[in-house]
Amino acid sequence: GGSEETTTGVHRLKALAAAGHLAFPMIAVNDAYCKYLFDNRYGTGQSSWDGIMRTTNMSVAGRTVVVAGYGWCGKGVAMRAKGLGANVIVTEVDPIKGIEAVFDGFRVMPMQEAAKYGDIFVTVTGCKDVITKPHMEVMKNGAVMCNAGHFDVEINKHHLEELSVVAPYEVRKNIMTYTMADGRKLNLLGEGRLVNLACGDGHPIEIMDLSFAMQFLAMKYLLDHKGAMENKLYVLPEELNTEIAALKLQAMGAGIDTLSEEQKAYLAAE
Repeated sequence: GGSEETTTGVHRLKALAAAGHLAFPMIAVNDAYCKYLFDNRYGTGQSSWDGIMRTTNMSVAGRTVVVAGYGWCGKGVAMRAKGLGANVIVTEVDPIKGIEAVFDGFRVMPMQEAAKYGDIFVTVTGCKDVITKPHMEVMKNGAVMCNAGHFDVEINKHHLEELSVVAPYEVRKNIMTYTMADGRKLNLLGEGRLVNLACGDGHPIEIMDLSFAMQFLAMKYLLDHKGAMENKLYVLPEELNTEIAALKLQAMGAGIDTLSEEQKAYLAAE
């Protein structure tokens, strides 16, 4: 068996499972609540801005930041951008996530409209062609684009190259500048690869120990249930999720209350 900790990887595993092509049991650690809450929201949220800021040396405060995708990673990126003083615009294809972003205090609009206003663009979708030629054609001079969600296909680099009238050049380490016909310069960070890894150090250690704890317990669960699991995709059992959160609280010197037997009876009463 095995475990998978990326959203994109789980999408692939779900497709394999639906087609009956999984060769052994897999656990979708990515779908455990502790994983997408901490690793995606807080890990990606912080490490993406670490990569962007150390690479560009730009102030985030006062900038207009466009976050493409309001999944768990997008929520983290938008939240941290807001905390750094940015004006945040969210783009989405899901109406529920779109309205959630509105009620979280962000402007929501199609990318074609957002492209006119953005100073910094962060794609966090897990899909391809999130930023393409029509968007690039209306971007501001000096706009910065980066990806924090998937492979280097969220921002269409071929379109950037087609639009550039001179050979792209590295204006600063990990920043490629593309010159448009009207003189505008658009900048791409880390070749469009994951900006928190290509331009930063990845997730903070306090996030990674949570993630690796889930991976370890997933492996132990597979071993403990050897022969009893089918070639299907499973989610990490809830009790292991809770155990990890409790251990992390203890390790950080924090604590929570415990329900009394009377309280448990009250909550369980019909």
